[in-house]
Order: sequence, then structure tokens, then C-alpha cells
Amino acid sequence: MADPLRAAKRRHFNQHLPYTHPNMAEISIQDLEAYLDEALPAEDMARIEKALRTDAALLRELAALVARRDAGVLTIGGVWRRHRLSCPTRQEWANYLLGTMPEPAADYFRLHVHTVGCRYCLANLTDLQRQHSQHDAPAAKRRRKYFQSSVGRLPPKS
Repeated sequence: MADPLRAAKRRHFNQHLPYTHPNMAEISIQDLEAYLDEALPAEDMARIEKALRTDAALLRELAALVARRDAGVLTIGGVWRRHRLSCPTRQEWANYLLGTMPEPAADYFRLHVHTVGCRYCLANLTDLQRQHSQHDAPAAKRRRKYFQSSVGRLPPKS
């Protein structure tokens, strides 16, 4: 006799509908693809990894995804994720940090990092913030030194 849970899983995977793991939140095919690309927030990566350890059907679906990728089967979503087409460039992130970006674009950047949780862009942003703070300290020290050395040398205002 066929296992009804197994049949339901197969039907969901074959139709590319979300699959609900018995003890986990919903895991979709897109979630598994993003898992392979390491494009999910850490909590979601851990949730899927835990589900993969306990569910052989989910593990087989992940193996089938890997096989399709290795065979060269492309999807628009897969190409979009792998080439990070919705991710701002590093230069754009630098402009965001400098505050030179129009507000609608800055809103998208905040959404992309804080809501979508793009780890790639968060890493870029964190690195740029670190570099900016490292460059700020010596520059501030130089400005203070120049200011102090010029005190009393400027002509008085008339």
C-alpha cells in the first residue's frame, strides 16, 4: 500500500508547489534553490538544513535540483539568483553609505538588506562600513592637526 504522505510529497514536488515538512514551516523549490546558492538568511539556511537531515524525500528533491543544474537546465529565477541581478553593485552601496542616493533607491537598498536578507549585499555593506570607519579616524586626526597648526595664523576678519 502506498504511503499517503509520500504520495503527497511527490505530487507537491512534481507540481513545484510548496512542500510542508511535518515539523517545519513551508519549504518551497525556490527555497531549496536559494539554499544551494547560499542566498538565504542564516535562520532559513539552518531551518532547511535541519529539515534535510530528517526528511529523505526533501533530500532527494535537493539532489534532483543539483542534478538538473549539473545537466545545464536553466530557469529565469535560477539565473536571476546566481547572477544577483537584483543586488546593487558595490559602488552603489558606497553611494548609499555616503547618502548620495535618491530616497526611493535608498528605500529599495534597505528593503533588499533588511527585509529580503541578502547575505551577499549585507557582507558588502558591512565591509564598506568597516572600511569607512577605518578611514574616518585618520582623516579626523589630520583635520584636527591642520586646524590646531593654523590657529593664530589666519588673518583677522575686517
